[in-house]
Amino acid sequence: MAGLTRRAFLATTAAVAGSFALPNDLLARAAAAPLTPSTAPSTLQQTIRLSSTANLQYRNLVTAPGEPYNVRLDLLGREPAPARAASRRSLAYLGHFSDIHIIDAQSPGRLEPLIAVAASFIDASRPQDTMTVQVLAQMVAAMNALRTSPLTGAPMTAALNTGDSADSRNSLELRWCIDMLDGEAVVPNSGKRGEYQGVQVWEEADYVYHPDNPNLNDFGARGFPTLPGVLQSAVDQEVSSVGLAVPWYTVYGNHDTLFMGNIQVESALASWAINDRKSSLWPATVNLMANWWASNSSMFQQLVNTIRARNEFFAGVHTVTANPERKIFDQAGFMQAHLQSPALPGPVGHGFTQNNVDTGQTWWKTDVTPWLRVFGLDTCNQVTGADGAVPQDQFDWLRSELAQAQSEKKLAIVCSHHNSFTLENVAEPAIGPTQNLVHSDEFVAMLLEYPSMVAWVNGHTHINTITAHSRPGGGGFWEITTASCVDYPQQQQVIEIVDNRDSTLSIFTTVVDHDSTAQWSQGDYSQAGLASLSRQLAANAWQFEPLPRQGSVLDRNCELLLPAPFELATITDAQLERERVIARGRLLAGDVTGQLP
Repeated sequence: MAGLTRRAFLATTAAVAGSFALPNDLLARAAAAPLTPSTAPSTLQQTIRLSSTANLQYRNLVTAPGEPYNVRLDLLGREPAPARAASRRSLAYLGHFSDIHIIDAQSPGRLEPLIAVAASFIDASRPQDTMTVQVLAQMVAAMNALRTSPLTGAPMTAALNTGDSADSRNSLELRWCIDMLDGEAVVPNSGKRGEYQGVQVWEEADYVYHPDNPNLNDFGARGFPTLPGVLQSAVDQEVSSVGLAVPWYTVYGNHDTLFMGNIQVESALASWAINDRKSSLWPATVNLMANWWASNSSMFQQLVNTIRARNEFFAGVHTVTANPERKIFDQAGFMQAHLQSPALPGPVGHGFTQNNVDTGQTWWKTDVTPWLRVFGLDTCNQVTGADGAVPQDQFDWLRSELAQAQSEKKLAIVCSHHNSFTLENVAEPAIGPTQNLVHSDEFVAMLLEYPSMVAWVNGHTHINTITAHSRPGGGGFWEITTASCVDYPQQQQVIEIVDNRDSTLSIFTTVVDHDSTAQWSQGDYSQAGLASLSRQLAANAWQFEPLPRQGSVLDRNCELLLPAPFELATITDAQLERERVIARGRLLAGDVTGQLP
């Protein structure tokens, strides 16, 4: 197929240059240059591994050889044509973020003492809690370095964030996440400047890592390092971000919906989150009450009310700096916060519009190219539980929309927070309107009805996982689950859809490490240094084994083949070239001006 004619090429570059305020000849030269695969760092070239596989001892991280693409034929059912590599063309190149978990470690609304009373709350505090903003900034830098494909050289079109942007439904956590992705600077200190106010400096909190003195508890026995001043450095220094070079879209995660990703926010907790008391210890009776709360959320309200009324008399209650900006956001607040972001990198709302806020509709669709439609779902349960389901109204809407995409010969990607292993929540409100909740088997079966539905991207489990969903008679779709920014291995990925020009489609997944050294240098409290330290601390989580979160080699760098859902020649080379000019113009404007276009 022929690309743009010379006249069409010049007209396109002139129009795009004008929209991005670029010199016309500059864009024309860049757009005319052949596509060259990116040599920016990715796990194709180098991986990061633990220095030892032994658990229960502190381990450093080291570099290891890169991993090539593993070819998966689960859905193709035959050997692919060897010549496809020479003939393929890129249809879309996307970034994928998930489970960013920005943490305001000083908020009274973070109830870290729950670790001491219920093992299921082990994630209420992590050694690296104060460093999540730095990790995201360095992940944005790594993603921007890969703004052209390591496979084809095609420019990135968009990025998708599949939820858990904030860890504790804290408005500051959400704002910091949006600002890092948009390219704003952040000082991640919600309390008093020059001071860290939180459980990691309160010696009686014997369930957390104390970097000033790890020997206060088991962290020292397991070799965790002494890091004087690291907490203050982490919360007090400005974190800068270049911002994503492409438009990005987002969906809800369970941590953006429920407190600690599990329970509804009661009024007392909402008030406590912005006030000036933070607890490091709870009396022994909390254990009994928390056990009751596990099956009756109203008991939690009673517990919080009791603590608020009596906290003057509890050991381990500290006075901290109050901050109304820590308020717990609601469903509408999540969408509104994204509407309060700048026009660039865009889009304003990042998938949500004012109509979403006005109607309460928490799902969306968008065409990231003329031939690729993306659907963003809200699979989070509003009542209780970390896992999710698809409400009937979204299920019916998506079925109709996928049929429309199929009729229009558009490829489709579905984004959600939950994956097929965790779409089983049955909790419904005790009072008020309810609707049917669709769970994994029924949801997957519906997706399989539409051949143009080629990929379901998600997160939630913090584990790199790729699952093939086959259709009777051949074909199907690929489910791509990425790891998180907070737990080891702190990886995200890029995804590229290519037409092999032989009636097959390939989806390439490439895992990305954030832009920091594998081995942390003692005393390096710089932005990149803290990101490196965060990954090292996460790799040494001794309460559980972190290695399985990497996934297998068949869950990381892969070529995922499937039959083409329709005649892909209907997507002309001229259309592809026009979209590449637009994408290159966007990236070039960012390079020239130092800002996003």
